[in-house]
Amino acid sequence: MGRHGTIAGRKAAQDSKRAALFTKYGRQIIVAAKAGADPDYNATLRVAIEKAKAIGMPNENIKRAIKKGSGGTDGESFEELIFEGYGIGGVAVIVEALTDNKNRTASAVRSTFDKHGGNLGAQGCVSYMFARKGVLIIEKTDDIDEDALMETALEAGAEDMITHDDSYEIQTEPSVYTDVHGALTDAGYEFVESEVEYVPSMEAAPKTEGDLKQLKKMIDILEDNDDVQKVHHNCSVDLEEIG
Repeated sequence: MGRHGTIAGRKAAQDSKRAALFTKYGRQIIVAAKAGADPDYNATLRVAIEKAKAIGMPNENIKRAIKKGSGGTDGESFEELIFEGYGIGGVAVIVEALTDNKNRTASAVRSTFDKHGGNLGAQGCVSYMFARKGVLIIEKTDDIDEDALMETALEAGAEDMITHDDSYEIQTEPSVYTDVHGALTDAGYEFVESEVEYVPSMEAAPKTEGDLKQLKKMIDILEDNDDVQKVHHNCSVDLEEIG
């Protein structure tokens, strides 16, 4: 399945990084709650809460994050940062971060690129190779009618639905991502993953097993950083399959 990975691979990756995901989704909730603490009137917050619940984040953590974001306690201020560069083998990498210390985050990201054969570049150096899309992944099961799923998604504003061996991948424009997510949630569908992502229009891959392992290590270290929300890349190889 190439860079898309398998459902089993996605779930295993989520399980291994669950504690880190709690921190990342907590920050998403804090930021979203600044626009209003009621998810019925704040679609971005609703999506953030649903994503947090899907990975098993305790309700108390969710409530605490909403309270922080809506000003119920001394608020944390997070800045959104985007880093662009190349990993080993010419693989394009985009790192999205939410941080309360820009210098700390920039230093950590740059160091990780440098130590693993990568090169952090200027803004725009690789983003032209990606399109910004909402991506919602639903596991393929006997209970799901493909035509009904596609109809619900398209009626809500989705752009396309791609059928993989074990999943359905729904793509949207970022502006309607929360609408599509809400409509599918209301229809009873559950997501393995759902994010606004950078989807590559061209792919690359290191030529040796050693370089693939080096690339995977770099991305794993970036993803383990609490400040990093998401790492996007255009490697054509499923890195979760690399030992």
